[in-house]
Amino acid sequence: MRGFRSDAQYCSFCGKPADDNRFLVAAPGNNIFICDKCVAVCQSILDQKEHNVDPIEMGDVPSPREFKAYLDQYVIGQDYAKKVLSVSVYNHYKRMSNKTPGTDEVTIEKSNVLLIGPTGSGKTLLAKTLAQKLKVPFAIADATTLTEAGYVGEDVDSIISRLLQAADFDVEKAQVGIIFIDEIDKIARKGDNPSITRDVSGEGVQQGLLKLLEGSVVNVAPQGGRKHPEQPLISVNTNDILFICGGAFDGIKERIAQRLNSRVVGYNSDKTRDNIDFNNLLQYIAPQDLKSFGLIPEIIGRLPILTALQPLDRNALRRILTEPKNSLMRQYIKLFELDGVKLNVTDEVLDYIVDKAVEFKIGARGLRAICETILMQQMYDIPSHPVAELTITLDYARERMESANVARLREAYV
Repeated sequence: MRGFRSDAQYCSFCGKPADDNRFLVAAPGNNIFICDKCVAVCQSILDQKEHNVDPIEMGDVPSPREFKAYLDQYVIGQDYAKKVLSVSVYNHYKRMSNKTPGTDEVTIEKSNVLLIGPTGSGKTLLAKTLAQKLKVPFAIADATTLTEAGYVGEDVDSIISRLLQAADFDVEKAQVGIIFIDEIDKIARKGDNPSITRDVSGEGVQQGLLKLLEGSVVNVAPQGGRKHPEQPLISVNTNDILFICGGAFDGIKERIAQRLNSRVVGYNSDKTRDNIDFNNLLQYIAPQDLKSFGLIPEIIGRLPILTALQPLDRNALRRILTEPKNSLMRQYIKLFELDGVKLNVTDEVLDYIVDKAVEFKIGARGLRAICETILMQQMYDIPSHPVAELTITLDYARERMESANVARLREAYV
């Protein structure tokens, strides 16, 4: 395109000729022009369209069953937790699609979710997989880095900054997004009683999270980090942001067991004990257990949907190795395939890997550590000495595990 001033030419949009206040832009090879003022009007229309959030059409939103079916492709087990997440996200879409004005309308409150489960049970994987399916902005934050404002670490408001970045700094889109806060158990206060001194990374952070979970207008720095007086801030309303929190809550089983065993005498004492599955105490978790662990009552009240993820048994760990779309074995097969090598792993090796994961009590996350230990030497040698096909046998797997520092591997995850 070329631009010039000429009274002989006219803007094809507004029809006005070029004069001292107009600059014409010509289309190549055609007698078509547009003036600078029409360009400015077009830009303003595009900007307005970009920052307008169209209402979510429920016809385009997957049903809870479709959400769960999608999660089943990537996450093994945890059917109840999948149902809880699917229903919560679907209801979140329904709230967003029914934002109708009027004082007589029923206001549907959001229901934030708290996922509790041992390490390696799939909490973070569920959140990441869910993010791939969603049509609203999604952000994952880690509570371990949060501190009270004014101390070393991240402000609580930085969580909203991450969602804002996921929405390309579109405030309207961010205000209907979803945030997953991982490791929320790490901000438990140091004791069951309220602190009389500063607890800058525990109770203080919980107090800061209250306004986000409940819903309020938060001023955040656009690029994250600490706020500065000279820095322009962006106001974000968290009233319609759905929060999903997750944590291992290591040690809470003892608190559950203590509560369940509190009735040692009485007519129902023996009957109650007989019906308790002490191998899976997380299924009996209650809000009072979270309070005794160190969460303040206000936080517990703002996370009304409480669900526990079950420890993965041997059968689930075996399926995790091969069945999901992004399973560990498929990843390693792809890695070797990029070097022109066909990788074969026998069923005996897969069973051996699972046995070690069960022995070390490291869950699904530890499967990768064991696979890395077995395949590390081959991944080191093959780029220099390529082969057409590689088969991993049980004897080789045992040899690699015995030659590795197994004790250190066990201590890292137990």
